[in-house]
Amino acid sequence: MPRNAAAAAARLSCAPMMDWTDRHCRYLHRLLSRQTLLYTEMVTAPALVRGGAVHLLEHSPEEYPVALQLGGSDPAELAQAARMGAQAGYAEINLNCGCPSDRVQSGRFGAILMTEPALVAACCVAMREAQPVEVTVKCRIGVDDQNPEEVLPEFLAHIVAAGVQRVQIHARKAWLDGLSPKENRDIPPLDYDLVQRMKMLFPNLHISINGGITSLDQAVSLLDQGLDGVMVGRAAYQQPADILCAADRRIFGASGPDTTPEGAVHAMLPYIEAHLASGGRLNQITRHMLGLFAGKPGARAWRRHLSEGASRPGAGPEMVERALAEVTDLTESPLIL
Repeated sequence: MPRNAAAAAARLSCAPMMDWTDRHCRYLHRLLSRQTLLYTEMVTAPALVRGGAVHLLEHSPEEYPVALQLGGSDPAELAQAARMGAQAGYAEINLNCGCPSDRVQSGRFGAILMTEPALVAACCVAMREAQPVEVTVKCRIGVDDQNPEEVLPEFLAHIVAAGVQRVQIHARKAWLDGLSPKENRDIPPLDYDLVQRMKMLFPNLHISINGGITSLDQAVSLLDQGLDGVMVGRAAYQQPADILCAADRRIFGASGPDTTPEGAVHAMLPYIEAHLASGGRLNQITRHMLGLFAGKPGARAWRRHLSEGASRPGAGPEMVERALAEVTDLTESPLIL
């Protein structure tokens, strides 16, 4: 893979999301967009280095370009984990400085690192020196009582000095004391203007904006305003066709027809068969496909078929085909008044 593949793809990316962006999810998303940058779930450096959980690095070449997100705060441990990620073939190594969960805080990584920019810089230096793949950072605009106008430029200055050339900024504070991780995704107000000002302050830093982006139109608008990239989270998972099917054309200027959710379902069938043949379960894959037809005729029937049928013993690709047939029938049936 070309060294700059992740940087080129970062114009649009799907955010790393715990329990969601596993290898099956990423395979589906890659069928919808050939160029969007995909991210793993966060993998902790201790799990890789001390726990030997190398299975967490599993992915398929078809997912490329794909980035590995690491969690941790020990420079030496992160360096070793980054080296493992590079050897596994990832196009980017990303350091999580934005996750607000209690479990992450207790491990001294995630959003709590917004309070320790010098430590983050040391981690980035160690990761960069340990392996050849680009190191990036995902952060918030601040935490708790911090003043984002002050702490965010200081934080960015530290990581830029450490050699980081790309950052993804979730344009909300994280309230580590008082809000749950779920509430931290919605309650703190978005401040897109601050992220825009950071682009003016750091013109050579590739800045992707994250948080509250729910449509491809919104992503295009943010890019038109001068930001380098847009990272989409829940919308890319819950309504992937709306975000990704036209992304290659609208975001990356590709020619050719847009992809379709129906085409993605057909393309998933051999992947499903291989997964089942290796001992996997159907619902491990189909849980990521529930939103493929969101907002379209037949979406409810599609979700019902997959939710009810995929966990049954012996369920296979034919169940997915039956669910798709019902969606297609509803889409093609004439409207009867």
